[in-house]
Amino acid sequence: MNRLFNMDNGIFRGLSKMVDCIFLSMLFWLTCIPIFTIGTAMSAMYYTVQKVIRHDRGYVASTYWSGLKMNFKQGTVIWLIVLAVGLLLFGDVEIMKAMLEAGNKIGNSYVFFGVMLFFEMVWCIYLFPYMSRFENKNKAVMKNAAFIAILNLPWTLLIILITVVFALILYIIPMTMIIVPAVYTWVLNLILERIFRKYMSEEDKAAEDEMNREYKN
Repeated sequence: MNRLFNMDNGIFRGLSKMVDCIFLSMLFWLTCIPIFTIGTAMSAMYYTVQKVIRHDRGYVASTYWSGLKMNFKQGTVIWLIVLAVGLLLFGDVEIMKAMLEAGNKIGNSYVFFGVMLFFEMVWCIYLFPYMSRFENKNKAVMKNAAFIAILNLPWTLLIILITVVFALILYIIPMTMIIVPAVYTWVLNLILERIFRKYMSEEDKAAEDEMNREYKN
């Protein structure tokens, strides 16, 4: 009976993680409201999942706000660039579709702009987690995230599939928005950390592994 109510019991740990995921998802949606903070919010959520959800290093709220402050300037600038490019590509798609409907064959190029928009969305899946894990200038962050996505194509294809599954869950059951962002980021983290570690120095990997062990013990 004592083991059943032990806070280290698997059931309690599972419930605790679920509550953390709900709280983190709510923080994410709240900080996305200003629109221009969405990129920073995505980076902060990944940062919090890596430290708190996966490795029990700290608390959700304090870690999330720390992640927001740490990457606010860079995350805002990069997100506004991404948003501008995305809106431009989306506008091109719509314009080309209208031209095609009007009988202009150049409208077929909507496919090209649609593919470019899709690639930008996939790039974003790597971009903001990368920003939360590595310190670089804006140009280097954007370039490196793109290269990593391309160089790890099999993983990228799996990530696309997972993203589609979670998007369908949100579409079919909108109420899951209270937990899906954090759970999706958690699943994403399990994959991306395998990739990111290839680009970390041995010293950085050893230091992080040691820190994770200290918090676990």
